[in-house]
Amino acid sequence: MAELVAKSPCAGLLPISEGGVTVSEVDPGPITAIAPFRGKEKTLNTALTRAHGLGWPAPGQSDAAGDARIQWFGHSHALLMGVAPKASLANHAALTDQGDAWAVVRIDGKGARDVLARLTPLDLRPAAFPVGATARSELQHMQAAITRVGRDAFQVMVFRSMAQTLVHDLQVALRAVAARG
Repeated sequence: MAELVAKSPCAGLLPISEGGVTVSEVDPGPITAIAPFRGKEKTLNTALTRAHGLGWPAPGQSDAAGDARIQWFGHSHALLMGVAPKASLANHAALTDQGDAWAVVRIDGKGARDVLARLTPLDLRPAAFPVGATARSELQHMQAAITRVGRDAFQVMVFRSMAQTLVHDLQVALRAVAARG
């Protein structure tokens, strides 16, 4: 009988480092998509604050409190990460488990922005994309969610099926940025 073994999306692919930039896999914990029911936006905001200490994120924004993180994910959508949603949220929004759907990586180091600049059309300068900013965008030829989580740190999410492609594209960009330095 075959023995099944659970593996993370980037198992055996990460971490990688080049030129002072490191890419590592992130275990985001539970990931839940939240979409407020019509007319329930304000009550959802209150319920989120009570349940997790986080309000509904403004477009292009994310916030964190303890292990919980909420990030804008498109019109009337957000992702709650790091904690399971309190059951009370289901009175105000549709909740969909996304835990196995995403590959999540962190890019750290002084050249992290330069690496991503080779792959996405986003303006990642701190004035345009400060810590906490998040966007859905292209990353090379994949759809991704990119969030600035620190001065020189970004979190990137792509569909789990694209994990190997993501790592490959980041490695090529890492080498190119390291070669110019």
